[in-house]
Amino acid sequence: MGTTTPPRTLAEALRARGDESLAGLLRARPDLLSPVPNDITQLATRAGTRASVVRALEHLDRFALQTAQALAVAPDPAPYDTLLALLTGDGRDDGDGRGDAGAAITAALPAALGTLREQALVWGEDTRLHLVRTARELLVPSPQHPSPTGLGPTVAEATAGMSPGRLQEILTAAGLPATHDPVSAVAALTGLFTDRTRMAELLDTAPVEALAVLDRLVWGPPYGEVTPNPAPPVQWLRDRGLLLPVSTRTVVLPREAALHLRAGRAHRVPEPVPPALVAAAERDPQAVDRAAAGQGYTALSTVEELLKLWNDGGPAVLRAGGLSVRELKRTAGALDVPEPVAAFWIELAYAAGLLASDGETDERYAPTPASDEWLDLPAQDRWTHLATAWLAATRTAGLIGGQDAKGRALSALGPDLDRSAAPGVRRRVLDLCASLPAGTAPDPQTLLARLSWERPLRASAPGGPAAPGDASDLRSRIALWTLDEAELLGITGRGALASQTRALLGAGPGEAAARLAPLLPEPLDHVLLQADLTAVAPGPLERPLAGMLSVLADVESKGGATVYRFTPGSVRRALDAGQAAADLHSFLATHSRTPVPQPLSYLIDDVARRHGHLRIGAASAYVRCDDEAVLNEILADKRAAPLRLRRLAPTVLAAQADPGALLEGLREMGYAPAAESAEGDVLITRAGARRTPPRTPPVPVPEGPPVPDTALLTAAVRAVRAGDAAARAVRKETSGTDAAGSLPRTTAAETLATVQAAAMTGSAVWIGYVNADGAASQRVIAPVKVEGGFVTAYDHTADEVRTYPLHRITGVAELADEQPA
Repeated sequence: MGTTTPPRTLAEALRARGDESLAGLLRARPDLLSPVPNDITQLATRAGTRASVVRALEHLDRFALQTAQALAVAPDPAPYDTLLALLTGDGRDDGDGRGDAGAAITAALPAALGTLREQALVWGEDTRLHLVRTARELLVPSPQHPSPTGLGPTVAEATAGMSPGRLQEILTAAGLPATHDPVSAVAALTGLFTDRTRMAELLDTAPVEALAVLDRLVWGPPYGEVTPNPAPPVQWLRDRGLLLPVSTRTVVLPREAALHLRAGRAHRVPEPVPPALVAAAERDPQAVDRAAAGQGYTALSTVEELLKLWNDGGPAVLRAGGLSVRELKRTAGALDVPEPVAAFWIELAYAAGLLASDGETDERYAPTPASDEWLDLPAQDRWTHLATAWLAATRTAGLIGGQDAKGRALSALGPDLDRSAAPGVRRRVLDLCASLPAGTAPDPQTLLARLSWERPLRASAPGGPAAPGDASDLRSRIALWTLDEAELLGITGRGALASQTRALLGAGPGEAAARLAPLLPEPLDHVLLQADLTAVAPGPLERPLAGMLSVLADVESKGGATVYRFTPGSVRRALDAGQAAADLHSFLATHSRTPVPQPLSYLIDDVARRHGHLRIGAASAYVRCDDEAVLNEILADKRAAPLRLRRLAPTVLAAQADPGALLEGLREMGYAPAAESAEGDVLITRAGARRTPPRTPPVPVPEGPPVPDTALLTAAVRAVRAGDAAARAVRKETSGTDAAGSLPRTTAAETLATVQAAAMTGSAVWIGYVNADGAASQRVIAPVKVEGGFVTAYDHTADEVRTYPLHRITGVAELADEQPA
């Protein structure tokens, strides 16, 4: 095909593209690569399939979509000026139609048209623009799926099947000359509706009520219901063809008439320019960074608290998967946050690979081995780990508490929470926030409007975008959840994007951690002990100190300073973990900036004195104590009845309960028993003993096929070009019986002679080949070597050197001297 010949098909248009342009198409529509097309014709066919076109339309911005919609109602092919006129109008409503809106449309249209061309939705030169047939079918109006432009069918489409007599009546009522040719009648009526002067004269004679009917239909939907005896205004419109019948009770305003009433515009409000992002507030950037860092540190503390809460084995996994409502409520209470916020932290820890199910028969959630590595990282690195996992996660915590398509409740950590659009929406929301000056918080409604313009969502039919700022669709809800979650995680501070987040989005986690580190508080190595059995931590504590204090005391309140309370139960917990009373006294004296209060020392000594006085072992279980009076007291206590105790010896009681239940039962009765091993040694219970097997974080569910890298695109374009050259190669006719597309047939001797000659001259030949599975194909090869019953050749179809057994070659044909360009 010569360079000056206009393309006649989409395949020819793609064939005329350069390699970079083809790579751009495959990058924009990666579904076309699965698998790699054999040639350009197959690529064009695949690009025109319904599923692929729908996916491509869904990725257009609003003005590119409006351009495609305008082409769908324009003649096929349509000149560029016709398309421009459908978007700007004919100027009857704003002077010359080229005011501010017209100038913006004129400036934006080439880029929108370029996007449609790049994605192979439009092809052809500016004088003959073609919208691919599938896109036209998706965007064409019908009673079931009205056009997003609100335009109805053309006069020719609406009058198809109408009787010639009825057409004559319409022409006569409209003041047009009668004709017995239906085609001429349709052309005359179309000419009337597209003639500005004559159409205006006709509407000047219309009753006011008839004009009111047209006003209701002009911007869509263009369909209306009528009674068998319509009102006079409706009958006036029907008589003159301004309303044409679709069925016995439905009429439609023809497209040509609607365009006249709209001053030639296909859309009421063309949107060539994206909505501006409005600032809701402007704050000091340094204050934003500090607020975000503080919230980020709170996020780390919350996740650490969650891991500690489930340290010894968390809640059970539901049979259908996920966390029960009761366990979510219990976790929310322990973290002192609302349930939706607790669900977010749980899902974030799961997405970061810090929590998982243990896979046991009695399956439970527990921290993973990776959580221990995460806890050992510096605070800034722990934050970047969480933020990176959040950005990439497709699991959407905001859905928890809702219902799936079958009406089943969606639970935390359960199935069906993946939404492939979530990472893209999160990243785009943050990119839009980053486009504002530092310290500026965006207005959520203008943010939603911008997202809706960039990818308008489909309603009942392809091309029907949601209203700007409509929060009822999933993408808008994800955007709003993103704003809330970003504030919780410290991605934003007081609504504005923090500088450490800008670094994370641009330079990566290393730079973000470097910027965050100076903003985080230094961990403290001390607490303030008070006489009321409490300890005050005036800031974040070093991990060893915080870990030991969390075992020795209970957290009473959180905030800028954390208050810990010492109780007999908390002291016993420390003793159970293997600490001696002397160790606890030394620990407190070392890490307290105030003297150790006497009541606290007495508490530790008193609990330590009674700790281990009773010994619990397995009989099923037994109680051993050197003091017979204590055992007598236990037997006499009615609260011990469920344990079913009996005396085996003066200092030993046996129980029909397992050691764990016996241990807890006696502790509830106010005793301080200690468990012992089979050898009689005291068992030490250490916190954090339960971990899942090594687990990988959940893999995000991608939105459609992954975007191919440069190497894959280059190889794919090369393969498509090679396959296209081979498919379009023309062979010389060897006999008059050769059917088009059939495999060449030659004898073994002729095949051998031909490939040997081709190897000597370096020319290419056409072969028929049957592989080991019996699949036949045609290939264009350039033989290099022929020996031992094999031919080694460069295969133009596969664009690589291959070796073929001669006995599998059905025949050989020489290529024609002239090959298609």
